[in-house]
Amino acid sequence: MRRVLLLLVLLGVFGVPLAVYQQWLDVPPRWNPWAPLDIRATPSLLTPFKLWRLEDDPGLCQQALATSPLRYTALADSSPAADCPLENTLRIQALGVRFSSSFISTCPLAAAFALFERHALQTAAQEVFGQPVVQVEHVGSFACRSIAGSQRRSQHASANALDIVGFRLQDGRRISVLRDWPGEGEAARFLRLVHKGACASFNVTLGPEYNAAHRDHFHVDMGLFRMCR
Repeated sequence: MRRVLLLLVLLGVFGVPLAVYQQWLDVPPRWNPWAPLDIRATPSLLTPFKLWRLEDDPGLCQQALATSPLRYTALADSSPAADCPLENTLRIQALGVRFSSSFISTCPLAAAFALFERHALQTAAQEVFGQPVVQVEHVGSFACRSIAGSQRRSQHASANALDIVGFRLQDGRRISVLRDWPGEGEAARFLRLVHKGACASFNVTLGPEYNAAHRDHFHVDMGLFRMCR
């Protein structure tokens, strides 16, 4: 009996993914780990895997981003700093929202942001304010440096991170992480919903409650480890 159960488990773990990969088994794209990421589809348990697949495949990345309104320019691999080569990066200009300035981004970070904007940021804005966010204010993505107090390279060193300081609503109101996070009103509620949504979209999300260095911004990145603080 145990052997039969073990065989069934092995078939489930290895057989089903193989059958889907070989197209012997037809499943909806959302539940097919090998189907390209569709930014428009509601995120699922497979979304992190689909984002990971974009890391070394610029073609697959462009296929995914084509399902979003993201405006970008693909960049050639380069080494703007000796110790910080950039590969599979984009210059991001706009999405469904404007940015305070364009920025360099890895493909997975760009795709994660597109997911975040569509499925978390705008949902939070509509829930709390009844209007959309029209601009995201940030203080940069690429910086050739290590994590403060350590010898480990920051995700910023590969343009795989973004620091967000605020948002502007359709009516012109500005929401500031530094000013509004400590409060108890609508703005604070909105920022907490945004933080929660970012945790679901990015591998790492760090906010004001992580440490003093993050009191004025949300740090989001697509590093190897998951953390929501």
